Amino acid sequence: MTLEADVEKMLRDSMHRSRKSFKQTLNAALRTGLSGKVVQSKAERFVVKSRPMGLRAGIDPAGFNKLASDLEVDAKPES
Repeated sequence: MTLEADVEKMLRDSMHRSRKSFKQTLNAALRTGLSGKVVQSKAERFVVKSRPMGLRAGIDPAGFNKLASDLEVDAKPES
């Protein structure tokens, strides 16, 4: 089977979005197109697992604003 370039791009985009294989994506697209019905697959919910990051010893979080201000002043062109 030979796919036209635009169809291949749509198929690859769909593969990327669904995180499924070429075969699974192609079969789903053919089923949808040939049946005339829209098939909705329920994706698993993505959950972000948080953990405390903390700052390294010796880093002052208040110093970040001073550093940003200093860099901003250095970046301004002189008149």
